[in-house]
Amino acid sequence: MMAAVRDYAKELKENEQQGPCCQGMDINVDELLDDPELERLHRDRVAAMKQEAERRAALQQAGHGSYSEITEGEFLEIVTKTDAVVCHFFHKDFERCKIVDKHMGELAPKYMEARFIKLSAPDSPFFTVKLGIKVLPAVVVFKGGVSVDRLVGFEQLGGRDDFSTAALEARLAAAGIRTGVRKGAAAAGEESEEEECQVAASIRRGIVHKGSDDESSDFDD
Repeated sequence: MMAAVRDYAKELKENEQQGPCCQGMDINVDELLDDPELERLHRDRVAAMKQEAERRAALQQAGHGSYSEITEGEFLEIVTKTDAVVCHFFHKDFERCKIVDKHMGELAPKYMEARFIKLSAPDSPFFTVKLGIKVLPAVVVFKGGVSVDRLVGFEQLGGRDDFSTAALEARLAAAGIRTGVRKGAAAAGEESEEEECQVAASIRRGIVHKGSDDESSDFDD
């Protein structure tokens, strides 16, 4: 509370230096301590910070904020009980899958609202076939237990192995994956609904068929 009062007093002093509107005002910190409005604002701020901390802790406990490998037995429960999931179907011997691992690992801590996971395609034949995964790497986005978008190979990332993390981030944003940082729309710098539609329309391709630059889908090799 005392820190908030000091901040408020400092702000008043700065306003006084910038213009005549606050000149002549004597600032008594002790009186500010007894201000009920300032006290209420402080309580609200502390409560909001506590609530956000508890929310993030709960998400971390549920596996959010990190990029982890799961088994086929865990897949269905995670996808159906999590609002947003980004799943990388991979093969441990494919170099391009390792590149995707690097970028996914960097994005996971930033996107707390989504769960970032990886699933070995050859070790998960049921879901690999069920979802029509034929080319690796494949990144599938799930919302409410439903597959809503997918990124296959690197074609939508410029067709290059050295694509940036920002390129994958933009692609996931078009699929509806957001940071979920609760600091207001202006601070978060969120795009307008119209801009989102334009981005999604310009880069969404649906399922990309195997091209010459994609890894082999023969999981037994």
